[in-house]
Amino acid sequence: MRIPIPRPRSLAGQLFAMQAVLIAVVVAGYALFTYLSDRSQAEEAAGRQAVAVARAVADSPSVREAIRTPDPTAELQPYALRVMRDTDVDFVTIMSPRGIRWTHPDRERIGGRFLGHTEEALRGRTFTETYTGTLGPSVRAVTPVRDGERIVGLVSAGIRVEAITERVRSQVVALTGVAAGALALGAVGTYVVNARLRRHTHGMNAAELSRMHDYHQAALHAVREGLLMLDGQYRVALINDGGRELLGVSGDVVGRSVTELGLPGPLTGALLSSRPRVDEVHLTADRVLVVNTSPVSGGERRGTVVTLRDVTELQSLMGELDSERGFTQALRSQAHEAANRLHTVVSLIELGRAEEAVEFATAELELAQALTDQVVAAVSEPVLAALLLGKTAQANERGVELEVSGDSRLDDGLLTEALPARDLVTILGNLIDNAVDAAQGSVRARVTVTAYTEDAEDAEDAEAGAELVLRVSDTGDGVDPAHAEAVFRRGFSTKPAGPGGRGLGLALVRQAVHRHAGTLTVTRADEGGAVFEARLPLRAGGGPAAAGRPRPEGAVRGGGGGR
Repeated sequence: MRIPIPRPRSLAGQLFAMQAVLIAVVVAGYALFTYLSDRSQAEEAAGRQAVAVARAVADSPSVREAIRTPDPTAELQPYALRVMRDTDVDFVTIMSPRGIRWTHPDRERIGGRFLGHTEEALRGRTFTETYTGTLGPSVRAVTPVRDGERIVGLVSAGIRVEAITERVRSQVVALTGVAAGALALGAVGTYVVNARLRRHTHGMNAAELSRMHDYHQAALHAVREGLLMLDGQYRVALINDGGRELLGVSGDVVGRSVTELGLPGPLTGALLSSRPRVDEVHLTADRVLVVNTSPVSGGERRGTVVTLRDVTELQSLMGELDSERGFTQALRSQAHEAANRLHTVVSLIELGRAEEAVEFATAELELAQALTDQVVAAVSEPVLAALLLGKTAQANERGVELEVSGDSRLDDGLLTEALPARDLVTILGNLIDNAVDAAQGSVRARVTVTAYTEDAEDAEDAEAGAELVLRVSDTGDGVDPAHAEAVFRRGFSTKPAGPGGRGLGLALVRQAVHRHAGTLTVTRADEGGAVFEARLPLRAGGGPAAAGRPRPEGAVRGGGGGR
């Protein structure tokens, strides 16, 4: 038979037991203290009462007169009994200086010797004591009876300890009732408080809460996604390792406002918003983040939970996928054009004009090959050459002439691990797409791309100071100087938002340029359009670089009717 192991008491149960015991101990201690205090006060009061009665009897002239008679008991015994009834004391004993009783509540004890101390009274002083006499333990007072300067007798008045105890016992009964009520009230209050605590802790004991905290901390720091919790005043209440990495913050940021973290303005605005944000894309200096916010409310706003996902790599892959898709569309378009040209050649042959068919085919072949040769001759770096050929076909489909300037000169082997082709595709591809959008519909829709390397003006070493320059100009409406900085912010666009939104391409360009410590500028072109120029430093030992900017040799153009 399996013996069930008792489950440890929950934290709320432990607190309830501890508080109940504490209240019981406090109430019991207070009751005991009050009992002892009341008993002590009762004995003191009994002593004062006995002294007052004894002195009143000793000072009575009738007592002194009765002592002078041959039989003092005859007059003093009725008087003493009457005083006992009137003053509520248990005995009044009048005796000779030698301690022989003249009065006693029990007449049989009259004539016997007083049980107690009389030395102080014989010296003329009144004193009190607790002594066990014929009536049991009592609190008594003894005082002398004076006849002039002579002590002619002694008076003792007292109250039995049992009577004092009875008085205290009645008070203790009332005190016990009050203490029991206080204990019951405290127990009920403790139960209510602990029931609330039990709901908040879900009935878990201290060990379970400790384990949950450990699991929480381990899970919090294990997840790669960023987690940020803000309190009601938008201060950082919690941030995990992923959140610190994605936001680029370090040090102790808990307790600081999000406005003090140095984040980009749009991201800070999203974190300060009281509305939930779902899968919003935001750019930091080095990353593309997807941000989700959810306010925490419980009758009032208590804070915000923020999750962060890094989609920098995903965004780059999407850019490459868009480029590949563009290449595919360009190939499809070229295949369509090739089919039209092939039909033309076939038709000329069927009409018996073979020489014209050969001439037509040769001209088209030479034109296509010349375009490819000239692009590759100017930009022999294969990734950028492929990008330019694809973008040329795309621009042609949209009625825009894309030309590669004769100033361009990029040799193969230029790119290094420090300057990967993926980032160049992001920079140049988005700049060309933006220029094609701007030039489309203009009088002479044209985009000019210039790519070359040159030595930085402030570089002592030519190779270490070499820069890659990518310049894209268009014949569009240009950029308002007031928007020269805003045009690079995410979400900014002068065109209507499309299905996927606008304003992300140039923001990604600036992010990539910033990541490589480069510069990005926009100026007005001579023909009225815009000129975007990105300058990227080339690291030392990063491969061969063109020695300066070559002289113009004409422009390599793509597009044009029927090409």
